[in-house]
Amino acid sequence: MKSLVSFALCWAFLISAQGWAQSIKGIATYKTQRKVAIELDSTQMDDGMHAQMMAMLKKQFEKEYTLEFTNNESVYKEVPKLDSPGSGGNAWVQVEVVGSGGEGVLYKNLDESRFANQTESFSKMFLIKDQLEDREWKLEKETKNIGQYTCFKATTTYDRTVMSMVNSNEDGEKSSKEEESTETVTLTAWYTPQIPIKNGPDNYDGLPGLILEVSDGDLSILCSKVVLNPEKGLDIKEPTQGKKVSQEEYEGIMEKKMKEMNERYQSDNRRGSGGNEIEIRIGG
Repeated sequence: MKSLVSFALCWAFLISAQGWAQSIKGIATYKTQRKVAIELDSTQMDDGMHAQMMAMLKKQFEKEYTLEFTNNESVYKEVPKLDSPGSGGNAWVQVEVVGSGGEGVLYKNLDESRFANQTESFSKMFLIKDQLEDREWKLEKETKNIGQYTCFKATTTYDRTVMSMVNSNEDGEKSSKEEESTETVTLTAWYTPQIPIKNGPDNYDGLPGLILEVSDGDLSILCSKVVLNPEKGLDIKEPTQGKKVSQEEYEGIMEKKMKEMNERYQSDNRRGSGGNEIEIRIGG
């Protein structure tokens, strides 16, 4: 009986999709969160300061985005916040989030399987142009409701490189160095065939329905609202500003910049010029 119900549900979605798949357009709103775990030497800050810093970082990663989409194109961009970063008066903490400039615009063309990502990093605007990633999704039977939409689960796995700072004490001299390791991450997405487009927030796509929720390691994305056929229409334009690079070239530039920052940080510590300032660099 359960298999008959599942078949009937999928068939209903298929009939619905065939009826209006040629004219889909809408705006989806997403909210993002990122878990941040930072361990610091007790000499750098006490428990109260650490708790305050973690609360500030949590707020920094609680963002809202809109995805304007049609069958074949989309634009994903951040909704500006009223309060500016650093307005809390914590001048002793500097947060550098790589690749997540507030002026970022991610354009995707599904027909041509390509994207153009305009993003600001280290005070420089980049225009990353490359092919969309072809993920090997595994479609699961599990379902759940997100708002008014019935969503199906899909998963995939990938390996990612993790950089960590390791402290050492050689010959009585304290120092730190970066160590590289690899971990396997399970990416989970929930998509709805009721909106039959192969798109979703950020760089997530390739499923038989709009992706409404993503769990990718320490990053969570959840759709809070979908407006189909908005009265004001859409504003989907491919960005053109910034230094043109491929995804691989951009990642190489960011890796080099991060190494330079780490060397500068270690040099400042050796000279004792760091004072009470704490610098946190997070790859976005």
